[in-house]
Amino acid sequence: MSFEIRVNDQDFVAEPRPGQCLRTYLRERGWFGVKKGCDAGDCGACTVQVDGEPVHSCVYPAVRAEGRSVTTVEGLAKDGELHPMQQRFLDAQGFQCGFCTAGFLMTTSALNEEQLTDLPRSLKGNLCRCTGYRAIEDSVRGVKHAEEPCAGQAVGRSLGAPAGPQVVTGTARYTFDVEVEGLLHMKLLRSPHPHARIVSIDTSAALRVPGVRAVFTHHDVPDKLYSSARHEHPTEDPDDTRVLDDVVRFVGQRVAAVVADSEGAAEEGCRRIVVEYEPLPHVIDPELAMLPGAPVIHPKGPESRIFRAEDNVCGEVHGELGNVEKGFTEADVVYEETFQTQRVQHASLETHGCVAWFEENEESGEERIAVRSSTQVPFLTRRALCALYDLPMEKVRVVAGRVGGGFGGKQEMLTEDIVVLAALKLHRPVKLEFTRPEQFYGATTRHPFKVTVKVGARRDGVLTALQFRVVANTGAYGNHGPAVMFHSVGESMGVYRAPNKKVNAYSVYTNCVPAGAFRGYGLGQVTFALESAMDELARRLDIDPLVLREKNVIGPGEHMEGPCGEEEDLHIASYGLDQCLQVVRTALADDRSAELAPPGWLVGQGFAMSAIATGPPGGHFADATVKLLEDGTYDIAVGTAEFGNGTTTVHKQITAGALGTTVDRIAIRQSDTDVVKHDTGAFGSAGTVVAGKAVMKAANALAEQILSFTAEYARTPRSLVRLNADAVDCDGRPVPLKEVFEAARGRGVELTADGHWGGSPRSVAFNSQWFRLAVDPDTGEIRILRSVHGADAGKVMNPLQCRGQVEGGVAQALGATLFEQVLVDERGEVTTAAFRRYRLPAYADVPRTEVHFTDTSDAIGPLGAKSMSESPFNPVPPAFANALRDATGIRFTEAPFLRDKVWQAIAEHRAGTRPPRG
Repeated sequence: MSFEIRVNDQDFVAEPRPGQCLRTYLRERGWFGVKKGCDAGDCGACTVQVDGEPVHSCVYPAVRAEGRSVTTVEGLAKDGELHPMQQRFLDAQGFQCGFCTAGFLMTTSALNEEQLTDLPRSLKGNLCRCTGYRAIEDSVRGVKHAEEPCAGQAVGRSLGAPAGPQVVTGTARYTFDVEVEGLLHMKLLRSPHPHARIVSIDTSAALRVPGVRAVFTHHDVPDKLYSSARHEHPTEDPDDTRVLDDVVRFVGQRVAAVVADSEGAAEEGCRRIVVEYEPLPHVIDPELAMLPGAPVIHPKGPESRIFRAEDNVCGEVHGELGNVEKGFTEADVVYEETFQTQRVQHASLETHGCVAWFEENEESGEERIAVRSSTQVPFLTRRALCALYDLPMEKVRVVAGRVGGGFGGKQEMLTEDIVVLAALKLHRPVKLEFTRPEQFYGATTRHPFKVTVKVGARRDGVLTALQFRVVANTGAYGNHGPAVMFHSVGESMGVYRAPNKKVNAYSVYTNCVPAGAFRGYGLGQVTFALESAMDELARRLDIDPLVLREKNVIGPGEHMEGPCGEEEDLHIASYGLDQCLQVVRTALADDRSAELAPPGWLVGQGFAMSAIATGPPGGHFADATVKLLEDGTYDIAVGTAEFGNGTTTVHKQITAGALGTTVDRIAIRQSDTDVVKHDTGAFGSAGTVVAGKAVMKAANALAEQILSFTAEYARTPRSLVRLNADAVDCDGRPVPLKEVFEAARGRGVELTADGHWGGSPRSVAFNSQWFRLAVDPDTGEIRILRSVHGADAGKVMNPLQCRGQVEGGVAQALGATLFEQVLVDERGEVTTAAFRRYRLPAYADVPRTEVHFTDTSDAIGPLGAKSMSESPFNPVPPAFANALRDATGIRFTEAPFLRDKVWQAIAEHRAGTRPPRG
């Protein structure tokens, strides 16, 4: 048949393959602005316009577009002018990672006036995991937030992201937005059993599938144990993982890898593999997993660094400060309760995956393997690949393009190991891209926690004792398990003064999908329990919950003490907790939102607070280089990745301030193992406080180099020389930076400087969250009437971006509070492996949160800044729970607070068949 389609005013006649969707048809022709987020019509990242109407191209058959005009985000701009909606998204900075932005643009640019008045309905087909939607709404409404750059005054201004123009035009390049000649495709065969030994694998039928090039099993991989978690110090995680194992420990574990000319051939190859399994006993409850007689999931020796393999205890911590038994005896009121949090998926719209190919090392001229990955940790991934395959560092390059969301989930090596294995064996480029279902059962989740908290206080509200028992379900593998457990009982307990503290915490193996790093890194789970308990304690003492906190929180200059010892490099280098609490007090004083509640609804308010270290313990390292270029502009080289965390903008702002220039005169190279010596990675909220400090040191050093050289060159006293945007002012005479560069080159001087920071000492950031809720007792529906957040970020480097981080954290936490949960059945198999079964917050679900920054300046962070990427999440669930308790009289102890659970609890409470807890 003849086939014609017009795409962005270009004609195409190539027929689509049978069953091909429009998304893949467009991407195969270079329109990379069309994204893959779900391939099920759930997220909207793939939205294009067909004859002016928005459609989800992942479920739109390409053949239906015959004779039609298709517009992708690349085609919105005309004659070099941005479409008005693209400009609005730039002006309001309606994106963070930007992976969803093309879809939102294609939807919003087609809305009519009536549809614009009902955005909750009009945007129901588009999801964003990063922004919290306020910035998207402001974009649609034409609200401008981004400021213009000003020489030497970049820090503290709401400057737009450097990649903004590329994001809104669809030209920003994410992991798979590349064309690689001769590319092969990988698909994974996964286990149908929660625990089994592989007796045999027959791959002969798979190898006969046309286009299949190879099948890899446990017979083909190195006999080495490692962890998929990536930390600066690999010994933080147990070595319990193999590339492909002869024992599977959860439903969804990879069993074999098929590499073929096409994804279809690779999928068919997986279906043809015959595996004989010997089923083994399994356990999915961590409490049962620790009991005598439970199946041992990892019968490994001490070389794996598993704390108690025979008891399925991946890691544990025990400690006591003072005497808690004595402390509870001295208390007038004691409250004890057990709280539980669920599995939550990171749900980054860009799934895990990577592409590997061979290239020439420009320095040595020798061949090396290059890996382009959706990762937060390119340097640590390279180190792990080299160790796994016995490769020298110069033989491996890892680079991250723009990453479509992370939230801790990409602090793992989940695809690079198996892809590099195939590339090395076949000496061909290989690609593996997770599907959305694989993201649920083949990646990681937030750790489910069971926390028993016991807290005692005198009648005046002063705490006498605090005790935790924590059980974290790390799943089938221990990646991040011990570290998350240890971190969870750190700042959560240390933020309160109590002479007697005790903790017993366990990270436990089960035959479930592995857990991993997630925003907050364990603190959110324990903070939910502790802040709920503090609210109940205040009720029993008849003390204002704010006053109770103020009586017991640590103050300026104090140390965070816990039963596991004091972290010597952790200091309160600036103190904004009092201001965070004042934000709540002010909100309470001026609140009128209760008037918005429908008649008959229950109304309540509540708050919570939290603290977090501004970086992980044990060192977090970053190198940076800043240099003057021939054209008089500057170049930054830094290792950290950009995935919507805003570090690129901040690094340019820091450099512009140090060099007296504007951000548009600075280029940046990043997240590539070629550009600097080392970078631990973009996790632990380290992008500003660690990598940013390395950039600051390099920029300050370069400024001094330029000033000293130019003073000598221009024969001007050093004290009369200063940097301007594009010149050096020598006592009123401008010397262009181009001239400075040429003069330096003529004398054999390279104007370049390096900076390094090791992540220690660390400071502490604080947050508070307050809600006013209304609850319909007849249906369980909850409406958020008002949301207020206090954030102690030190010197706020970019208020617009930092506000976006807070709003995104609040939105993600609300999802975990209200409805997000990765469910597993009695075999540990994930049953919510799609967005339509795993509900993410949509535009209509998220309120506009009022964000208030404290007036502090940190003594450790660069230019007074502190981190603010993870911490906004942590106080949200307990604040919501406390407001729900105030409205209903019921203490809900298990997240999420699903509507039917709320309705049932209220009905039982009214009938007198339920105690005031949930």
